[in-house]
Amino acid sequence: MIDPAKFTDEAVARLRTEVPGKAIIAASGGIDSTVAALLAERALGERVRAVFVDTGLLRAGEVERVSEFFRASGLRFDVLRAADRFFATLAGVEEPEEKRRRIGHAFVRLFEEEAERFGADRLVQGTIAPDWIESGGALRDTIKTHHNVGGIPSDMRLTLVEPLRDLYKDEVRALARHLGVPEAERQPFPGPGLAVRVGGPVTPERVRRARVANAVVEEEIERAVAAHTIPRPWQYFAVLLPVRTVGVLGDNRVHGEAVSVRVVESIDAMTATAMELPRAVLGRIAERITRELSKEVVRVLYDVTDKPPATIEWE
Repeated sequence: MIDPAKFTDEAVARLRTEVPGKAIIAASGGIDSTVAALLAERALGERVRAVFVDTGLLRAGEVERVSEFFRASGLRFDVLRAADRFFATLAGVEEPEEKRRRIGHAFVRLFEEEAERFGADRLVQGTIAPDWIESGGALRDTIKTHHNVGGIPSDMRLTLVEPLRDLYKDEVRALARHLGVPEAERQPFPGPGLAVRVGGPVTPERVRRARVANAVVEEEIERAVAAHTIPRPWQYFAVLLPVRTVGVLGDNRVHGEAVSVRVVESIDAMTATAMELPRAVLGRIAERITRELSKEVVRVLYDVTDKPPATIEWE
């Protein structure tokens, strides 16, 4: 485990050396990118600009929640609306690795445009050790390409700066607490957003369904945690599956989609254990998802697979 105060001083010194001019910060609202952004701002002041992209692939209320989170963290930032751009780049794509690659490319091209306006030649990212370990390279197999590693185009015009590259999630959270980041323990959310929680084609309608299902899971799990029914999990979400399944509504046959719920415990995201949830909690989740997505989602499954053999996210 790192010494947060010592790491902060060393990271600030390195950033001042690595960024002689201006930099753009890829700020997703997650703990990793927020910590990287705060370190960069501490080191470089007004020579950095944090950019939060509304990709159209975010959870319900994400833009407002992240904006409030950044303000509470003392971070200066801009919000860029780019949903049409991301849906266009994902049109017709179903293969998970291709989704991640295309999303990574779209982010970089957008950051290049913003960097040109700002006069920057560096891109600060919150990449951490599991990102590049799972993305493969050298003698490592590719578990899944992280968009901020394997999704970086070879002709990118910006120089990457990654102050957290050798840290694991528990170390980043310790650093976040040291920097005064609120909600340092909150659950991770993937950079590609709901695109990797929508199995199969990524369309606005299917993302909407995944968004509703994710909101239900988050609300019910947080309600159970507040009631001391379960301990706080590491991560909890829903995945819209690329299958059709038969259901019944009243006396009518319904042919809709299926959702899988995933709730896991972990320390550093390198391994994870599927959490055993009370039947009542699972029942409320299933009832709400099928009611709020009536005729669209007719079956809810619970994923009991640990990591390994599964990864935490489905894609």
